[in-house]
Amino acid sequence: MRRLLRWPGNVVHFLHLLLVLVLGGLLYLFGRLGTLFIFPKSRRVRAVGRLRGWLLVQGMTSLGATFIKMGQVMSTRPDLFSPEVIAKLRHLQDRLPPFSFAKVKQVIEAELGKPVRELYAELDERPVAAASVAQVHRARLHDGREVAVKVLRPDVRRQVERDAGILLFGARVLALHPRARMSDPVGHLRHFVDAIHDQTDLRIEAGNYRRFHANFAGASWQERVTFPEVIESHCGERVLTMEFVRGTKVDALPPGRHSKVAESVRLAMFKMCFDDGFLHADLHPGNMFVRDDDRLVIIDVGLCKLLQEDVLIQFIDMTKCLSMGKPDDLVDHLRRFHVYLDGVDWDSLRKDVDEFATRFRAQDIGQLDYGVLINDMFALGRRYHVRPVTDMTLIFVGMITAQGIGKQLEPDVNVFNELARYIMPVLMRRNERIPDTDEARAARG
Repeated sequence: MRRLLRWPGNVVHFLHLLLVLVLGGLLYLFGRLGTLFIFPKSRRVRAVGRLRGWLLVQGMTSLGATFIKMGQVMSTRPDLFSPEVIAKLRHLQDRLPPFSFAKVKQVIEAELGKPVRELYAELDERPVAAASVAQVHRARLHDGREVAVKVLRPDVRRQVERDAGILLFGARVLALHPRARMSDPVGHLRHFVDAIHDQTDLRIEAGNYRRFHANFAGASWQERVTFPEVIESHCGERVLTMEFVRGTKVDALPPGRHSKVAESVRLAMFKMCFDDGFLHADLHPGNMFVRDDDRLVIIDVGLCKLLQEDVLIQFIDMTKCLSMGKPDDLVDHLRRFHVYLDGVDWDSLRKDVDEFATRFRAQDIGQLDYGVLINDMFALGRRYHVRPVTDMTLIFVGMITAQGIGKQLEPDVNVFNELARYIMPVLMRRNERIPDTDEARAARG
């Protein structure tokens, strides 16, 4: 009976989605025609990319929480979308109106089995943040500790599952076309949907916090990076209680050099990628706070990736090619590890990679933008239908983010030297071949 009552809402939502798709298609058609008359050929591709990104943002904002979150996940896939589309998607905001405090109390009490007054000495009615999946309230435990209480939006999982069903149906219809099927629309969409679905179970995020605490429980520099402590007795599927973080967001630090913080961001990302194989897949400045003692606090770990051994080997090999290798090493890597369609023109690809490598080597490596380098690589991949596996793409995005933050806080750092220096002992532990290049010799010391 309950499922039957949901059908009218599902039908209305499907019709809304269909209307957005039709209107978006018409706007894209007219906009694409407009670019033919407004922009010269050299600027037309970028203009079309910006148009696509703008239409995606407008459509996803109109369709609500699940689609907004999916757009944010899509913005982590530069292997599938152009930089112009990615730039638009990164502007998607999921600051939605908060749901009522009465519902907050209802969810907490139903999930934790006790009245709110027994669980918390204080619980602010006004949330400190309200997003598409959950909202966060400041609270205080009876022992005096200040905490953040993250509460899942009512019925958000059902909404995600409903939207996922509609989207996957559309992807399967699209995959009936042989050319579209080659791009694996069902597989890519399932990746986006699964990432969103995982964030509707706050037990997963609590487990991720525990894992990061264990991974960063070492000595030396690792003490400069921390994660909020989870209050296990006050957590469940729809409620997560953790230490309240007070500090300054990384992108809100005052002007000037912040070398210690930049190094912490860089080393934290290197450790996740190369030592632990467990990656925060949504690491951006808004998810990093700096305390008064310069300790870096990383939050919002709902979207994480456990990297399988083969993916880690691939990424280490790719990093070795970029930071220490020769142009042919990169082509060999693409042939060995990446996913590609039949009929790739490897000779033409090798020629373009040679040009790319020559241009890369001619630049001052200390001033080279890692994001531009990776985006150029992805552009080559899209042109020849050669793509890294999804997990590797997320790592690349994390590395771009780390360098971008580092350039803001410590503009003259040579990220490639730092990267080569970090992975050298990793390569030695794994008995990997170390290239005989100037960069490798410098990193070896």
